[in-house]
Amino acid sequence: MAETERHERRLRPAPLLFEPEAAAADPEHFFDLESVEDPRQLLTRATELTLAFRAATDRAVEFQAVAAAQLADPRRFDRLTVADIAERAAWTEDYAKKMIDFGRDLLRNQPPK
Repeated sequence: MAETERHERRLRPAPLLFEPEAAAADPEHFFDLESVEDPRQLLTRATELTLAFRAATDRAVEFQAVAAAQLADPRRFDRLTVADIAERAAWTEDYAKKMIDFGRDLLRNQPPK
């Protein structure tokens, strides 16, 4: 995947399923940040939101990796190939391999349930 394509995909926003319905009616609405008039408060709230999204992204990537590793597990009768996983997740095959390995590492290092 070309660097610009990867960059464009990364910048494409995911649907924010948890925003209030009012947000759909007002495309400028974003977690009520548009109503904050004090720039200090706006910076603080926007920074908190940015950090929360980064943390959520990290967690989501870990879940993707675990799912990819589970889907590629040779013990599964319905396992998927690296190419199938890459296609489902819109990844390159090289990235899918890395995610599968990352997921296997995460699964290996899980504390016992």
